[in-house]
Amino acid sequence: MFNRTLRAAAGHARRLPALSATRLQWRHRVLQVRACADARAASLRVLDDCLELKYGDTPMRFNYVWLRDHCRSASSYNPATNQRSLDTAEIDLRVRPESSRIEEGHVVLTWPDGHVSKFSLDWLAANSYEVKRQGVVQPRVLWNAGVYEGANVPAAEWEKFMSCDAELRQFLQNYLLYGIAFVDGVPATVEATEAVTQRVSLIRQTTYGGMWSFTSDFSRGDTAYSQLALDRHTDTSYFQEPCGIQVFHCLKHEGTGGRTLLVDGFHAAEQLRQRSPQSFRLLTQVPIGHEYIENTDGHQNHITGIGPVLNVYPWNDELYLIRYNNYDRSVINTVPYDVVQRWYEAHRELTTELRRPENELWVKLNPGKVIFVDNWRVLHGRESFTGLRQICGCYLTRDDVLSRARGFRLHV
Repeated sequence: MFNRTLRAAAGHARRLPALSATRLQWRHRVLQVRACADARAASLRVLDDCLELKYGDTPMRFNYVWLRDHCRSASSYNPATNQRSLDTAEIDLRVRPESSRIEEGHVVLTWPDGHVSKFSLDWLAANSYEVKRQGVVQPRVLWNAGVYEGANVPAAEWEKFMSCDAELRQFLQNYLLYGIAFVDGVPATVEATEAVTQRVSLIRQTTYGGMWSFTSDFSRGDTAYSQLALDRHTDTSYFQEPCGIQVFHCLKHEGTGGRTLLVDGFHAAEQLRQRSPQSFRLLTQVPIGHEYIENTDGHQNHITGIGPVLNVYPWNDELYLIRYNNYDRSVINTVPYDVVQRWYEAHRELTTELRRPENELWVKLNPGKVIFVDNWRVLHGRESFTGLRQICGCYLTRDDVLSRARGFRLHV
């Protein structure tokens, strides 16, 4: 199923140029794994500061202290707990192996104190910097509205979702690839919504509580508690670690309007990277503050968070977090004035990409349809509405969602 999904993703890439970088990185990872499968091509060179391993077509270099630190022998590593037993602070920082050889698909190192470390060639390849930097942490399908609608991604069905692990696995796969996933047929109650979210992960407690339910009554000091339109944004940008997943369920709407807007922030950012690499880079480097100030009779909050608009892994430049919220962005006082001007120009370019009509996916959330949104990737908003509209939902802990996905052997 996963291979078929990746082939479908490659098909989308032909229609969506922003996917090409991700697809290329994934292809490189696959090629590396295939190359490393040929153990006969392995050779070692002991250099002054590292061990050089050539395995297939991939030259890899391993620091000697790193090799001793990552030994998986019984005295260095506990396989029952998957924890290191070795005291890293006791390793001689000038350590070098006295001998090294390749034996039956393993690199065997003997250290000056007589300790022997064995590493499988495949393990070393999978954990080398050289292979890591050519792969992606999480394969994704970047989308605009046409691509997502054309993919015909199925929603999970409530009863099957709650009892069938295969349905849950497919739901998680869709969520990982697209950053959004739906469950249909959920009873229109807070309790049922809580049950469907707990099937996926733990609910994250925040200043809004665990499960929340609200209408446009301005009960909290936030524009979301109104009938006004909301531009695309990510939530909790003012947290030091923004919430990873947001869940929405419209329990009731007696009126008009209120459609939900979804935009793949990673698609827009990759479009920016292609059109203006310098602007993309600047948005990954400039720290920007966000702030939530609430002074109401029942709630007193002042929360601040700081971080760049775009966050990338330093070893492969893969995007993993977008923090975009013009409502909650606070005073910019973390960079000099000349950088501020360039930041505004870069931010305008990103905003232009995010606001392209072809990138806007509009969804009507009727009672029974629950949506899970990757708040680190997909921006959401809404159109204005009339009448009584009751929404419930919550935030989920990102780490536990990804852990659940790994339990199904999904690539995360």
